[in-house]
Amino acid sequence: MNIILYGAGGRMGKVVQELLSESKNHDVVAAVDKIAPDCQYSSLSDFTGEADVIIDFSHHTLTAEVIAYAMSRSLPLVMCTTGHTEEEKALIFEAAKSVPVFYSANMSLGIAALCDFARRAAELFPDADIEIVEAHHNRKLDAPSGTALMIADTIKEVRPESRYVFGRHGMAKREPEEIGIHSLRCGNEPGMHEVIISTDFQTLSLKHNAESRAVFAEGAVSAAEFIAKRCAGHYNMYSLVNG
Repeated sequence: MNIILYGAGGRMGKVVQELLSESKNHDVVAAVDKIAPDCQYSSLSDFTGEADVIIDFSHHTLTAEVIAYAMSRSLPLVMCTTGHTEEEKALIFEAAKSVPVFYSANMSLGIAALCDFARRAAELFPDADIEIVEAHHNRKLDAPSGTALMIADTIKEVRPESRYVFGRHGMAKREPEEIGIHSLRCGNEPGMHEVIISTDFQTLSLKHNAESRAVFAEGAVSAAEFIAKRCAGHYNMYSLVNG
């Protein structure tokens, strides 16, 4: 599989390249980065060669650019950036009508499993209190993380009456329909997400730790393999896990 890697000079782009350097089945045919001087190309439009898929680890502000390129060349696109605005999300979903787009708030297969477990547990314990705690490095801009919101949205599928409470302070009592979401920003934490489901008699804790950023690179490559031969549409980790 021939891959165009956008954002190749960034932290995650380098992790992807390192991971693929050991692969016999995949090649980065174009390493593209607007800023990094050591990449092959500074613009997507500079590459006109053959490719099977685009993996985007650039920045969410470049969403329109990478989508336009993918659509102009009818290439499947794996969006790995985070922090998208509502306008950028709309562009992604509109593009999925024309080309295959893999877009997920988190590229980890483990997080996909966590979402599935959390949804099942929330359904099994309909009266339980649910809280979500996430931790990331001190350079992360958005809070709560897109992954925490993805987990909450998954739980809300079986608890449609739920409403989100971000952090807690003051004198307000917890209401039964709340899902609390709490964000920690510290050090070089790659990513931790925990779902706490508690009744008066027992507590279930579901936790995922990203021990290395390589887990997201691995997920991106798995997504690229999955989407390369798909028809136009929006795909995510749930799609990958469930075939």
